[in-house]
Amino acid sequence: MPAHVSILQLTGVAVLALATVAWVLGLTRILRRSLVEPTVWHTAHPLHGLPTQRDTAPHLESVALTPAEQDAFAGLVRQLSDGR
Repeated sequence: MPAHVSILQLTGVAVLALATVAWVLGLTRILRRSLVEPTVWHTAHPLHGLPTQRDTAPHLESVALTPAEQDAFAGLVRQLSDGR
């Protein structure tokens, strides 16, 4: 044991090392379980704070343009394609 290191410092390092090993082992166990049984875990632990996802895509919105708006849009596209 080095002379300039107190027993509390050595104990603290040992505790942190043990906590790190326990955390890594727990994380490995959780990840392995989620890969082996993904449907069992997800159905047993739903996330109640998140809204459910819809199976269908949202409806697309469209607006009918007047002929004047169509002409203005065509002019804008021409300007942008010319690089002005």
